[in-house]
Amino acid sequence: MTGDLTAEYAAHGFSGELGFGSAPAVVAVDIAMAYLDESSPLYAGVEDAVASAARVIAAAREAGVPVLHTRVRYQPGGADGGVFRRKVPSLWVFDEGCALGEPAPSVAPAPGEIVVVKQYASGFFGTSLASSLRSMGVDTVVVVGLTTSGCVRATTLDAMQHGFVPIVVRDAVGDRDPRPHEANLLDLQAKYADIITEAQALAGLTR
Repeated sequence: MTGDLTAEYAAHGFSGELGFGSAPAVVAVDIAMAYLDESSPLYAGVEDAVASAARVIAAAREAGVPVLHTRVRYQPGGADGGVFRRKVPSLWVFDEGCALGEPAPSVAPAPGEIVVVKQYASGFFGTSLASSLRSMGVDTVVVVGLTTSGCVRATTLDAMQHGFVPIVVRDAVGDRDPRPHEANLLDLQAKYADIITEAQALAGLTR
């Protein structure tokens, strides 16, 4: 069914290919313990995606490709979370001081890497992410992280709207259920981004 839908989209002029530009950066979206600790209300069972993201990040570092990170952080009580916090009460795990909001050790920011703190879904909304990428001369954003239907999708869409080529690494993003994961990857590929495998990402980052 997915294959048929992909073909139908392509027949109507969707699913064009953008390809890597000349100056990529990896953006690791919200890879927090909140999605990996089984005691967390946001636990998503995305360990394989995080392992893939760690490999992509390591390859980028080895190749001298910039790696930037986003993380969610609220003041205690979440007053700065606004409507998003009201809609998803479990976001309390990202209150300042809560260990669940900390990065997973395998993908923790290295010294000197930019960490963008946000309160909403997109890494670009109300942050310095776009300015930081432009100051580095970046033209392509390689997205890894969590979750596919939430902050990954929002960040990918905004990357395109800010003029960056968005590339999502299928193996290195994850969601709590395969249905929203696959549906969002299909839609992103059709309209907004290139969806590639980990192997393709490693080849593109190290060329």
